Amino acid sequence: MLLTGITTNAQSELNLTVKEAVEYALKYNKNIENSDLSVQKARQGIREAIANGLPQVNASVDYSNAMGANMSIRFNENLPASEIPIKPSSSFNLQVTQLLFSGNYIVGVQTAKLYKELSEVSMHKTENDIMSQVTNSYYLVLISEELLTRLQQNLVNLKDLYKKTEALSGMGIIERTDVDQLFIQVNTLDNAVKQSERQLELAINMLRLQLGTDINTVINLTESLDVVLSQNDIEKSLIPSLRLENNFDYMMMNQQVEISKKMVDMKKASALPNLSGFYSYTYKLMKPEFDMAPANMVGLQLNIPVFSSGLRSAQTKQAFIDLQVQQNNRKLVSDQLQVQEKQLRYNLINASETFNNLKANIEVSRRVYSSLKLKYEQGIISGLDLITADNNYLKAETDYISAAMQLLDARLQLEKMYVTAN
Repeated sequence: MLLTGITTNAQSELNLTVKEAVEYALKYNKNIENSDLSVQKARQGIREAIANGLPQVNASVDYSNAMGANMSIRFNENLPASEIPIKPSSSFNLQVTQLLFSGNYIVGVQTAKLYKELSEVSMHKTENDIMSQVTNSYYLVLISEELLTRLQQNLVNLKDLYKKTEALSGMGIIERTDVDQLFIQVNTLDNAVKQSERQLELAINMLRLQLGTDINTVINLTESLDVVLSQNDIEKSLIPSLRLENNFDYMMMNQQVEISKKMVDMKKASALPNLSGFYSYTYKLMKPEFDMAPANMVGLQLNIPVFSSGLRSAQTKQAFIDLQVQQNNRKLVSDQLQVQEKQLRYNLINASETFNNLKANIEVSRRVYSSLKLKYEQGIISGLDLITADNNYLKAETDYISAAMQLLDARLQLEKMYVTAN
């Protein structure tokens, strides 16, 4: 029982770096499992398409009873009819059929293979999306933890300042108005801390969901925000260039175009003849009085489409229109991806510049707040001035945290676009 308890606790706690979180999600995320199942289904679809052209064997057993009825046969009008009883009959039939030629069969197998390739590309795209989502959620948890830590530290400092101010007010050194203003500021910051705690729990739950873990699993992130930000090499992220032929979205559109081409071929092939052969063996379990049917039978069946009143022509033209639509969509996706790449590059550059500026601002705001806090304790400035400085410092910290998240997200989105199927 003790060993079981230890095992359970070990399974309910995860210590993860960003890379380990991604690897864990690739194993246990439900969307990836569904994508893998779709690939397996597509493979079975190929087997189904091929099996339609392989020999088909069917067996049947029948039994019939005329319920005592007789067969009446008159050989001469002047003679009475002969009554022959109809005996029960039963037979076993074995039939083998083989498709010899069908244009639709050939195109159908090719189309099934294309669907399998499309499902594989879709699975790789899902994996890429999950990798990006998990990484982003990991960053969001780090950001939420950092924001909560800073708010809690500010709250501790502000509560300490409030206690000192209240004591000074009791001695008549500081006005009661300053104490009341600090009291409001403490309550406001306390609410912000509680809200930040809830946001952190929400971010952790989102990470749990994307990892595919239980909701009660304890997740410990072993990489700090400072480490993640120190790995932020903007120039390296801007080096790659977009290769459309290896982009997942573009590859999927290519597959859609190829499938549409096969749909056109399928409609054209419906005008071709179909040829199949068969062999039939019948064994009489209960023979009737007259049995002229042979036990073995072979034959060919040729089905030739002759005239469809324009039905096949209309269906072929519709398939060709669908092909043109898919080709237009492929061109549209190509243009969108190229515009998106430029926009993501701009976003990363802007996010980097904003982050660096706010990183410098927060140091200045911290020095200003510390200086004004000292002056307030000396009675040189009013409580309103200190609260204004505190708000400016909190805003600088909040802006810095927000800029850090925007920087990480901008880098992640650009790198996601450059992930290829190779």
